[in-house]
Amino acid sequence: MAVNEAERLAASGQVVAAAELLAEAARGGDADAAMLLAVWLLRGTPLRRDLAAARVWLRRAAEIGHVDAALAEIALTANGSGAAADWPRALALLHVAAANDPVAAAQLALVDAMALDRSGLPTRLPAPEPLSAAPRIVRFPALLTPAECAHLAGVGAALLEPARVIDPRTGAWVAHPIRTSDGGAIGPTREDLVVRAINARIAAISGTSVDQGEPLTVLRYQPGQEYRPHLDTIQGASNQRIVTVLLYLNQGFGGGETHFPEVDLTITPRGGDALLFANTRADGRPDPATRHAGLPVTQGAKWLATRWIRAARVDPWTLA
Repeated sequence: MAVNEAERLAASGQVVAAAELLAEAARGGDADAAMLLAVWLLRGTPLRRDLAAARVWLRRAAEIGHVDAALAEIALTANGSGAAADWPRALALLHVAAANDPVAAAQLALVDAMALDRSGLPTRLPAPEPLSAAPRIVRFPALLTPAECAHLAGVGAALLEPARVIDPRTGAWVAHPIRTSDGGAIGPTREDLVVRAINARIAAISGTSVDQGEPLTVLRYQPGQEYRPHLDTIQGASNQRIVTVLLYLNQGFGGGETHFPEVDLTITPRGGDALLFANTRADGRPDPATRHAGLPVTQGAKWLATRWIRAARVDPWTLA
């Protein structure tokens, strides 16, 4: 198979030959070869990252019938990886995929149930419920439907790993010293239209651009797991996390409240609710009053999604 031979060539350092082999096989109708070439170009190894070129090979793989390639192409079309963001085109591609793929059909059903304009932006939002003026903490009741919560948890479940955090000295992800949950970030290739529309909803309630948000991170806290008191800001960051939005994906578990000790505020999670709080002061400096904790879960499992929003656009591929 071309894929096996290409992987052997790449492992031996013959990357150009491997890529040429995959391209030839893809042009001849090998969907797996087209998909692997796209993955290499998206991942940035063993080939240099080239999102536009990756889109070409995803299109080829999807044309041949590769289901995962079709879903990845839809996500990248919507979020603007490798070309300008194009919600109408992404939605059209989802309609095509849904005809033969139950995963795409389920996503389309969720999108069709949303109140969206032609650009995929929300046309209706819940009324905000202020909880604190300084720091600004606001709850948005029922921002998500139960089906949307279940979708986020389902997407995140496949990505769960022990929690990590950005090392402010190196910018690298390292084991998290104070959060004991499992989590996973929904990166650009997995940002399906349901997730993209939810990210746009988060941008709308926060008064920011969707491109300012880091990839949505899904977290699962089991009994005994917690997130000890902390700030969400990144020490020394030039593009600071100015706002955090928490999405509570379920309820009925024990413990797991969100606690702000500086203002003596405790929020009990309700599935579908969103909690928004500002991380910085008016001058852009981190606000110590936003120190908060996810209290230990005592029974069941708590599911949560977090969107950290930066002061300016952030590249979801590099977080730069």
